[in-house]
Amino acid sequence: MRKDTKIVNAGRSKKWTRGVVNPPVERASTVVFESVKEMKHATAHRGEQVLFYGRRGTSTSFAFQDAMTELEGGAGCALYPSGTAAITNAILAFVKAGDHILMVDTAYEPTRDFCDKVLTRIGVETTYYDPLIGKDIEQLIQENTAIVFLESPGSITMEVQDVPGIAKAAHQHDCIVMLDNTWSAGVNFQPFDYGVDISIQAATKYIVGHSDVMLGTATATEKYWETLRENSYLMGQCTSPDDLYLAMRGIRTLGVRLKQHQENALKIARWLEQREEVDKILHPAFSSCPGHEYFERDFSGSNGLFSFVLNRGDQASVNALLDGMHHFKMGYSWGGFESLILANTNVGRLRTATGWPYQHPLIRLHIGLEDADDLIEDLTQGFERLNHSLAQR
Repeated sequence: MRKDTKIVNAGRSKKWTRGVVNPPVERASTVVFESVKEMKHATAHRGEQVLFYGRRGTSTSFAFQDAMTELEGGAGCALYPSGTAAITNAILAFVKAGDHILMVDTAYEPTRDFCDKVLTRIGVETTYYDPLIGKDIEQLIQENTAIVFLESPGSITMEVQDVPGIAKAAHQHDCIVMLDNTWSAGVNFQPFDYGVDISIQAATKYIVGHSDVMLGTATATEKYWETLRENSYLMGQCTSPDDLYLAMRGIRTLGVRLKQHQENALKIARWLEQREEVDKILHPAFSSCPGHEYFERDFSGSNGLFSFVLNRGDQASVNALLDGMHHFKMGYSWGGFESLILANTNVGRLRTATGWPYQHPLIRLHIGLEDADDLIEDLTQGFERLNHSLAQR
């Protein structure tokens, strides 16, 4: 099936839908059995999508897991109560004291905090690497390197990584390749076609699509699926069937939403490119974005999230820009129907392996489903406030 058809049909096996269009919400903690034989059978097959215990899942969970596996590929999908939980538990499932991991320098800030504040306590060392290192990552792999972790594009500065180049080098040393694949929503980049072993998403973002559910997923190849599944279960990871129902509903409109997010974002990015206040557009579809050639080669589309760098401004003037926005709201997420704006005046503090070449603030936008011209008017007025603030000095 082509992408849009797959999005509509994923996870809708009759064994889950039971003859209706959508898989029903099935809530359960305890699963009861009529006989010892029945209970023993469920226990023996508890990892195989059979009713065993609520934390293992119900038909609602199984339908959503199937849907994510159909969309991304792989052998199975583990579920978590947030994207951060998916990242941290996927890593914990495959490391032990004395191991070493390679983490992309542009990683989501909670991922970096987890490496620096938690993994260090259990004797796991982290080395951060340049997102554009490509196959040269081999030079950083040590004998005890267990995982090479990617995030492509980076969720703030948008560098696109050479995933197959990195994966090939990592596999030559038996390292597991994990990818934060949230930006593609699992449909605009097919991770397992490019050498990824475990694809992780904050399904909170585009999968859910409506800013009302926290949810994480990790989809794995056959080689790593059982270990991921069992370790996630042992660490107590489970999700609400009500949240999964909303996520499944979100999947059905994922294709049309992404197309509209993309169209709106490209229109606004092209407009920003002409503004005198803007130094650089960091959108993977733009040649100005580091790693753009990998986006062109590997991705089938983009979305609403991108950044740009100002060529003027400081904290006070950026505050003036932000404080008067009407359609753009400030918030620490993205992927919903609404437009969001965030500023970072010190990107360099988030990096240790690579420098940040710009001295002026970075603005990250998530372009929602509003009319793009209304959003442009909002940004126009924001630039007026920024310029007025600077002129008052």
